[in-house]
Amino acid sequence: MRKGFTRRPRPDDSGPEVKNYITPGGLQRLKDEHRFLLTRDRPAVAEMVAWAAGNGDRSENADYQYGKRRLRQIDGRIRFLTKRIEAAEVVDPEAPRSGQAALRAFFGATVRYANEAGEERLVSIVGTDEVDLTRNHISYVSPLGRALMKSAEGDEVVLRAPGGIEHLTVLEVHYEHIPVEPFREPPGS
Repeated sequence: MRKGFTRRPRPDDSGPEVKNYITPGGLQRLKDEHRFLLTRDRPAVAEMVAWAAGNGDRSENADYQYGKRRLRQIDGRIRFLTKRIEAAEVVDPEAPRSGQAALRAFFGATVRYANEAGEERLVSIVGTDEVDLTRNHISYVSPLGRALMKSAEGDEVVLRAPGGIEHLTVLEVHYEHIPVEPFREPPGS
């Protein structure tokens, strides 16, 4: 530890576990990235660090310095993914629903709504690890996601966003498969 610095105690992990609501496709993407980091990326970087360490003075060895930094980044991402996977609460949008659960917008719903100008938009409500605005996948904890939650066809909802307040009309709520972009190995890996 560097002189003059003290390490702060880590918070106790025994507190209440926060659930990570996610679709089956989103969970698979997290698992695929986790597997790639553990079996391919980390071993390759560790091998490069071992090679660089054997080249002499580590304090001026850029390959060694970069490799150690990259290993810390990979290890941090692995820890993050492990926690997200362990806390995963899978909700399948295609699972049969009955009663209010079939008519109202909950996690996994695809909602068509219109703003005050009459412009329509279609969004799917997904988990925080699955947000993809190019596919209109929004998080259930986003301002829009929270505004649409528990709404039904014909409901008027109020969107409180950083840009101001907007009134929306829910036109349709349905549940269908939500395609999630699969994990892709980075180029050159």
